[in-house]
Amino acid sequence: MAVAEVDGLTFTYPGADEPAVRDVSLSIETGEVILLLGASGSGKSTLLRALAGLVPHFHGGRFSGRVRVSGRDTRTCRPADLVGTVASVFQDPEDQVVLTRVLAEVSFGLENLGVAPPWIVPRAVRALGRVGIAQLSERPVAELSGGELQRVCLASALALEPELLLLDEPTSQLDPDGAEGFLEQAVELGTTVVLSEQRPERALRLASRVVFLENGRVLLDAPADEACAWLARRRPAWIVRAEPPHEVRGAEVVCSLREVSFSYERARPVLEHFNFDLRRGEVVALRGPNGSGKTTAAKLVAGLMTPDSGVVERSGRAALLLQDPGRYVTRDRAEAEVAVGIGGDRVRARDALAAIGLAHKAASHPRDLSSGERERLALAAVLATQPDVVVLDEPTRGVDPERKRALAAQLRMEAPSRGTLVITHDVSFARAVADRIVTFQKGSDPVKGLTLVREEAVA
Repeated sequence: MAVAEVDGLTFTYPGADEPAVRDVSLSIETGEVILLLGASGSGKSTLLRALAGLVPHFHGGRFSGRVRVSGRDTRTCRPADLVGTVASVFQDPEDQVVLTRVLAEVSFGLENLGVAPPWIVPRAVRALGRVGIAQLSERPVAELSGGELQRVCLASALALEPELLLLDEPTSQLDPDGAEGFLEQAVELGTTVVLSEQRPERALRLASRVVFLENGRVLLDAPADEACAWLARRRPAWIVRAEPPHEVRGAEVVCSLREVSFSYERARPVLEHFNFDLRRGEVVALRGPNGSGKTTAAKLVAGLMTPDSGVVERSGRAALLLQDPGRYVTRDRAEAEVAVGIGGDRVRARDALAAIGLAHKAASHPRDLSSGERERLALAAVLATQPDVVVLDEPTRGVDPERKRALAAQLRMEAPSRGTLVITHDVSFARAVADRIVTFQKGSDPVKGLTLVREEAVA
């Protein structure tokens, strides 16, 4: 029995010249796990929004064709009417959270659904446990890392026990173990899942079917085993890891942290007696579980925060690309956004956009770009400033494998001019780009804070 049917869907966003999806037809059967693949801007998020009823009701635009979910036509059935039948987790978890504490946030959807009060908290706690964050139930949302916040949104969706679960890059900020565990849990629940992923390795093992989109059209719709063979022949970057050669490390230390400690709250240290050197010419990847302090370390390296104790020494200019760069867009054209940090120089801005494959988007509004394209826009804005120290926090979030390979090659090519620190949960990208990988784990004793457990050179 079909949970959802898409028949000849074509949709164009307001002000756009070309449709985001073109003549898409799919039938989604009960219990299927469908993996959506395709380059950034290929229409994956738009298709998910159409299944949730957000297209066209929330976004406006030109809509033709038909989408039916659980027998209801989304042209006449509004998104609020599908709550409980459909649950969505979008690329930017910050945009989904409405309450200040974790348990209240996960309970919120159940309250709106009219679940009997005695069952609300148990269902919310169970959902938090399923994504591995039961211990965070009383934490303020504002204190969470990006990955922890993503898990909260996942728990909120699972708590609703929907017929159709729509996941748009749901593991982009999760560490590998967390990503694996969540995807397995979503499949084991027996819920029908439509999943968009730019890290397809795990998802391909769990998917029953793969749909590959290109320029808004369905290029492939096949069972997972057939899809893997097709990808190997036609789109090998999606399943074959490319590891460019690594350059010789430079000798000059461009940033040094000595005995650095930092805490957001006095009783909860994040870093204690942390030592770290970043040299010109090398790329260092930071890895570790969500909430282990990687972003805090990055902000200290970039000079965005001052340590409670210890010394941070920096040589030259530092630049930082934070998670979710769409939250700090300030201009109405992509080239103008890049030019902000370089004195308004539009020529250099266009060159920076061309280097990351966005020359054709120079005149576009940043908010009209896909999530992956916004990530690349923000990266162009950071690299255009020609910093001596560059810190990139999850730079491959929402970026397709072909662009990841190009990004790794670009960072390696430009490595001699600066020290580069990359925070990533993407293991294959870390090995492709880094000279060494520094791995953190949360301290078993909360008083001890974060522990540096391993430093690994990449051959």
